[in-house]
Amino acid sequence: MRLENKVTLITGGAAGIGKATALRFAQEGAKVVICDVNEEAGKALLVELGPQSRFDKVNVADRQEVQAWVDSVVAQYGRVDVLINNAGITRDGLFVKVKDGALVKQMEEAAWDAVINVNLKGVFNCTQAVTPYMIKQGGGVIVNASSVVGLYGNFGQTNYVATKAGVIGMTKVWARELGKSGIRVNAVAPGFILTEMVQKMPENILADMRSHTPLGRLGEPVDIANAYLWLASDEAAFVHGATISVDGGIVIGT
Repeated sequence: MRLENKVTLITGGAAGIGKATALRFAQEGAKVVICDVNEEAGKALLVELGPQSRFDKVNVADRQEVQAWVDSVVAQYGRVDVLINNAGITRDGLFVKVKDGALVKQMEEAAWDAVINVNLKGVFNCTQAVTPYMIKQGGGVIVNASSVVGLYGNFGQTNYVATKAGVIGMTKVWARELGKSGIRVNAVAPGFILTEMVQKMPENILADMRSHTPLGRLGEPVDIANAYLWLASDEAAFVHGATISVDGGIVIGT
């Protein structure tokens, strides 16, 4: 019961890593509040999480929605102890594609904006909404989802990589600014994780992912949930401003 009665907000909590995190935190005694744009999946998960939990349909890119969500959570529970900024999307594509010296295609502005709005602005929105409450109550924990591609880059993911590198940068800034208020801020950089989306990929792609992972397997959502859990717990009381890779020792670009 490492998080007994800790009010924990998890964005993108209805599926994948977010779902695994919600279930893991509930096992450890947290009062779990999840948000997602997938209302059906969120409500279904609520049945598993129990009566102390809550689901809200929230678009983290919408600043007003986020603020209203956080305000209502505090009105119900009285505080916010942990924020897991887990929500994220991909819109992959080549930065530019040229054939015979002529431009064939390039990453569309809409794909850039969509990923930036959710993965970067969404983290900004949620963190800025909870921090005044955490400062007032004397502390809290914020954990941000980055990615190994934010550290190493990845082919065809200019937008996604920009957001995940940006999250690492924001984590370092907030660690400096918020530490004096008793708020710990860290990031987790997952490798290839077997979420529902990844499981649908062709087997040859999955095999290639495994070949780049020295442990010889892809990660499970609970592997990331356990890292979130440790960072949220008092066991990580002196871990601050860090980005922890949970990636099976992945080797990028070989």
